[in-house]
Amino acid sequence: MTLPLRDVYAEPTLADVIPSVLASAGVPGERNRLGLTDSAHTVVLLVDGMGWELLRRNRNTAPYLTDLPGRPIRAGFPTTTAASIASLGTGLPSGRHGITGYQSYVEEAETAVNWLSWTAAGTSLDQRDTLVPEQVQPHPTAFERGDAAGLAVTTVVPRAFDGSGLTRAVLRGGRFVGVSAYGDLLAEVVAAARAGERNLVYCYLSEVDTLGHVYGPDSQAWLAQLTVVDRFVEQLAGALPDGTRLLVTADHGMVDSSRGRRVDFDRHPGLEEDVDVVAGEPRCRHIHTGRVDRVLERWANELGDDFWVGTRDEVLSAGLFGPDPDPSVTGRIGDIVVIGRDEATVIRSHGERMLSALPGQHGALTADELLVPLLQVR
Repeated sequence: MTLPLRDVYAEPTLADVIPSVLASAGVPGERNRLGLTDSAHTVVLLVDGMGWELLRRNRNTAPYLTDLPGRPIRAGFPTTTAASIASLGTGLPSGRHGITGYQSYVEEAETAVNWLSWTAAGTSLDQRDTLVPEQVQPHPTAFERGDAAGLAVTTVVPRAFDGSGLTRAVLRGGRFVGVSAYGDLLAEVVAAARAGERNLVYCYLSEVDTLGHVYGPDSQAWLAQLTVVDRFVEQLAGALPDGTRLLVTADHGMVDSSRGRRVDFDRHPGLEEDVDVVAGEPRCRHIHTGRVDRVLERWANELGDDFWVGTRDEVLSAGLFGPDPDPSVTGRIGDIVVIGRDEATVIRSHGERMLSALPGQHGALTADELLVPLLQVR
């Protein structure tokens, strides 16, 4: 069965954003793949869940954002927050930084791990002592590289992220500033943008993604939140010091899975047979098994044309996890990978009750999920 897309990283992705910013600020050894003009002062705002296609379809809801100059880039694969934030923070594809999905089976922990919470999947068991974040993702982050080169680097995100596993793994470097709401986010970003002769400020908004999951993208609640973000970006742009460049991007888009086929792993005995671990998320499943051929044939027959079903070797050779994947982390990719087409999902009504009930989903390779904006205010 033909993959929906090959060589995801053949075009610019989130992994190119911070290295391009560093190069444009004069940091040696960094690649400016995005062709950014020279700038000593840059703010990067990531709006979780604000895909390019969703944004363009809702021009009237977000007039400021959609009037900004910019273009789409790719999120990377899988199109999920943990992997995308890791790519943004490290400048590496998922096959190098090792955050290979929403949840990944990690052999040394003998469990699937939820990378957002850094816990054993489906539990609140903290894995930071077992899976030390700086060892799980040992490559220097782009923020560390910028800080070492003399930039004033500041990360302005919700204060709950301070010391989290994902923050320590992929956003470490420079100064951390925790905030509580949009007001102090704006104030702290503006203050950080005044620091030093050269600076980089990273900041983050989560609510577009949250409401997209709960109510579905294009829902009234989602549209109202997009309007709030549109006004916030306009206000932030007006408050930044002269000579500061503001880049606005996202980690992925989203589809409304209530419109598509839903296959329930927990209610489908034919799918459970010979499966050891199910990881990933509804739009991109990682299946770990000791009987690959049998499980592959069974899943392909049961799921049909609504999904792409293939092996780890196939997705690696297709470049979905980037060029030159690190053999030490490829075991976190399923022996079998299942990617939803259109709006199809593989849910788990018992094992992932809340996640399975959400209409808004992402992780696969549709344009609605893969394309994210790269907008610029200067």
